[in-house]
Amino acid sequence: MEFGDFQTPTALAERVCGLLADRGLRPAGVLEPTCGTGTFLHAASNAFPSSKRILGFEINPRYVAEAQHLLRTSFPTADAQVRRADFFRMDWDEVLAGLPRPLLILGNPPWVTSAELGSLGSSNLPEKTNFNRHRGIDALTGKSNFDISEWMLMRALEWIDGQKASLALLCKVSVARKVLRHAWKHGQRLRNAEMRRIDALRHFGASVDACLFVVSGSPHRGEVECAVYDTLEATYPSSRFGLRRGDLVADLKSYDKWEHLAGPQRYRWRSGVKHDCAKVMELHPSGPGLYMNGLQEEVALEPRFLFPMLKSSELANGNVSVPSRWMLVTQSAIGEDTARIQSAAPRTWRYLCAHAGRLDRRRSTIYRNRPRFSVFGVGSYTFAPWRVAVSGFYKKLDFRVVGSFEDKPIVLDDTCYFVPCGSKAEAVVVRDLLHSEPAQGLLSAFVFWDSKRPVTVGLLRRLDLLAVAREVGADAELSSFLDGPCPAGDQLRFW
Repeated sequence: MEFGDFQTPTALAERVCGLLADRGLRPAGVLEPTCGTGTFLHAASNAFPSSKRILGFEINPRYVAEAQHLLRTSFPTADAQVRRADFFRMDWDEVLAGLPRPLLILGNPPWVTSAELGSLGSSNLPEKTNFNRHRGIDALTGKSNFDISEWMLMRALEWIDGQKASLALLCKVSVARKVLRHAWKHGQRLRNAEMRRIDALRHFGASVDACLFVVSGSPHRGEVECAVYDTLEATYPSSRFGLRRGDLVADLKSYDKWEHLAGPQRYRWRSGVKHDCAKVMELHPSGPGLYMNGLQEEVALEPRFLFPMLKSSELANGNVSVPSRWMLVTQSAIGEDTARIQSAAPRTWRYLCAHAGRLDRRRSTIYRNRPRFSVFGVGSYTFAPWRVAVSGFYKKLDFRVVGSFEDKPIVLDDTCYFVPCGSKAEAVVVRDLLHSEPAQGLLSAFVFWDSKRPVTVGLLRRLDLLAVAREVGADAELSSFLDGPCPAGDQLRFW
């Protein structure tokens, strides 16, 4: 597993190449940059008999030998070769210059991430660079980690940019979207992009959303749309995604219908509290003034810094009125000095100090150079009496009204998003607007439901709630709340 590969089953390789041939593809040259044991090259030799040259590269010497033997015994007279090479150190310009056009680049590059390969001790990696140019918090919290195939596909799209060439690769759906977005934003000339979903669990034993990603170069102006097919052999696409005004849109049909609802956010969406140490910071009541933490320790804590909480799963399931656990919230604002807890709640301070080792070892770099026992995602909005909230992990846009419990506001974990409200009436109005057809239509247009976290703050902030209210004739009702005082401006009485 050092190379992070999944060898392509013969039947799947034959189906892919047969599909490409049925669509009229007649390549003179075929290139597979990571050919493994040669099943794709073998299938291409069958599907494209008029090809003048078929060339494969592979870093694993055992796979090279297997692929050479397969091609030699099946097509002894064909110009089909396999060479040992490292993708990341090849002079691909020289290779491409020696291949006839039209060219087909096909295959199944590694599906693992750079971090996973690094943990395996693999040297089969590109140079360590933040190649997506993530900045600040995104780079620090892991968004600079990437799929190896993502790096490879970006290179391959550069090869076919404006050329008489096509690409047909098996990859994760998320990777195909990322590389297309990157190519479109950089003005690469591409056309006829499609993603055809495959059953990765059946073919590879991998529980991921995967596809056959097909796209061609365009000698003229490129297209910025991609058709999505639910199966490999589907005749008609189930949807189309693409670039609109610089944004990646999941459903172009829905976007075209509701794009007039995009605009400034009338309520500012927030994420829940981030603490990264659930075994210490989340507790279940076990008796009067007693709590059980995730380490199965029963502790006595002052109530001042404890707040009823909901996790993403509880929010999604609708269990919002009687929380089963409490969260230790050490700050009312980011960067606030936590030393005050020592005098304000000495038992809580002793508890935090007793578990300082775990808290100090929290991996995220956002805790560096911050007060000890810090949390994130806190501000006056955290302690609003009412909020409208949604889970980021679940595949539905189901918004919940969340209030208080035992005279304390219910806080959320950092996989939830919410807007603070000053009253239940306001929260109900906001929730109903978010559940309306126009709001659901625009938000759904941007959601890729196969993403790990399909609902994000960035998505929610696209919607102009006042425009939605006007669409459904409720603008006067919403305006009465928007014109009032800030809903969460005076919620720090708990501190």
